[in-house]
Amino acid sequence: MGLDISSIRAILFDIDGTLSDSDDHLVMKIERCLGWPLFFINPLRRHAAARWLVMTLESPGNFIYNQADRFDLDSLFNRRSRSRADKPREYWIIPGVREMLAKLAVCYPLGVVSARGEKTSLAFLDQFNLRGYFGVVVTSQTCRYTKPFPDPLIHAAHSLGVEPQHCLMVGDTTVDMRAANLAGMQAMGVLCGFGRPAELRRAGAHLTLPMTTDLLSIPGLLP
Repeated sequence: MGLDISSIRAILFDIDGTLSDSDDHLVMKIERCLGWPLFFINPLRRHAAARWLVMTLESPGNFIYNQADRFDLDSLFNRRSRSRADKPREYWIIPGVREMLAKLAVCYPLGVVSARGEKTSLAFLDQFNLRGYFGVVVTSQTCRYTKPFPDPLIHAAHSLGVEPQHCLMVGDTTVDMRAANLAGMQAMGVLCGFGRPAELRRAGAHLTLPMTTDLLSIPGLLP
């Protein structure tokens, strides 16, 4: 299954692991926490253990969050998210993302569809002066249901004035791929987060690329 480049009229992006280098920094934090208890283990193995732990917990975490969303219990999560968002935070951007967005924005309307809360989503975009590239920013608080439900993706497409079937969703998790397929969109998985090629393809990815910025290398995407 490959991308139909000719049908793409708009491109939507996830944030974590797609535009933001947040996944690797989470691994680093956990690795530091494991440093003392596992001081006798080779540093390379500690890093692998930290990455495995984050990857293992990601899917159950998404499942719990989305079940809370389904049963209208997400206010419990959003309340904590709001309290944490009040604290100053530093974000990290995947190298080359700003330059990529500048080129894509000339040819396509762009949007963000993130499971982050509004404050932290906008804080990341503002830290790197990215907000101007996007015609719509959809967060976990925009629609009643968040990913993997298709609602936020469909909302983003309509806000950009594009039918969902003419949108490409770019993300690093199976949640992004499933949401895109349910919305009738094409899906592209990137491997700079925690997604693995096989699981992303099983979840509906039409294409997987090593980095988000490799989007620019797809033949025919840019005129």
